[in-house]
Amino acid sequence: MRKFVTLIVLTAAPLVITSVLRAASEPPAWAYAIPAARPAGAPAPTPPPPDTSMKTLPGSTLSFTRQQISDGFGPADWFPEDHPTMPDIVAHGKRPDARACGLCHYPNGKGRQENAGVSGLPVSYFIQQMNDFRNGLRKSAEPRKANTNVMIAIAKAMTPEEIEASAKYFGAMKWTPWIRVVETDTVPKVESRGGIWIPVEGGGKEPIGMRIVETPENPERTEILRDPRSGFIAYTPVGSIKKGETLVKTGGNRKTVECALCHGSDLQGLGPVPGIAGRSPSYLVRQMYDMQAKARHGEWAELMMPVVAKLTDEDFVNVAAYVSSLKPTAGGTAAQ
Repeated sequence: MRKFVTLIVLTAAPLVITSVLRAASEPPAWAYAIPAARPAGAPAPTPPPPDTSMKTLPGSTLSFTRQQISDGFGPADWFPEDHPTMPDIVAHGKRPDARACGLCHYPNGKGRQENAGVSGLPVSYFIQQMNDFRNGLRKSAEPRKANTNVMIAIAKAMTPEEIEASAKYFGAMKWTPWIRVVETDTVPKVESRGGIWIPVEGGGKEPIGMRIVETPENPERTEILRDPRSGFIAYTPVGSIKKGETLVKTGGNRKTVECALCHGSDLQGLGPVPGIAGRSPSYLVRQMYDMQAKARHGEWAELMMPVVAKLTDEDFVNVAAYVSSLKPTAGGTAAQ
């Protein structure tokens, strides 16, 4: 399989390898959602008093404090019935550097806008990516993307056995619908909180421009309660899904390579190649840009570099809008 994928990409490489890369110093800001810096000289905000009240979620019989919800070495598991028994490294991590996988990626592997959805990834691919983090091959083109550095530290702190256990755990769960894509001309004004775009209270709306605005369906349940059943909505420019479909399916007159060649006819993966249907558009664009800017290396990244070399900001938006709009089904076939 690996030789097959290599042959496809290298055969198509002459179609795109001669393009000029965009400036690596200018990543698409909307995809990285870096929080605004505090103005020079401005005092640090006063932290609020600890919230010790018990929080609940609809559908869950459990309750947790905010501290328990965000505990890096034993975060809240609202719905234990939604997933297999977690390996200890997923549920509790390993002090001091390996936070519990379930904190950021959720026990069900769905993840949030600022990180990756890892459920349904091929085991071999998962392991390869962790090894790429460990070996300095996978970084972010945006140096302020702090959680990428956190992942590097976590990967280095995990043993090969712990990495394999995590890979098998998340790989055993299918990727199911998590992103709702809506084409629109205007979007709520948003601000980044920890890498998640949250609507500004009373902020009104603004033109979407050439970007995707991915935000929680229910901001409080995502940002505060870390609800693993509450997904995201992705606002995309009008017409972007259709344009993206053309680019994804045809390669755009030799601008790139048809995604199905490697990711499968339904874009839900092919052998060790991961599925991309219905995944976070912010995450997809970050990875395409990181590879285009040559910040992300490794076995699979090297194969993708010629594929993304000619893509523009508009192409990134259109491709991600279409791919994220595909709804994976339990049977393994994506439907729009």
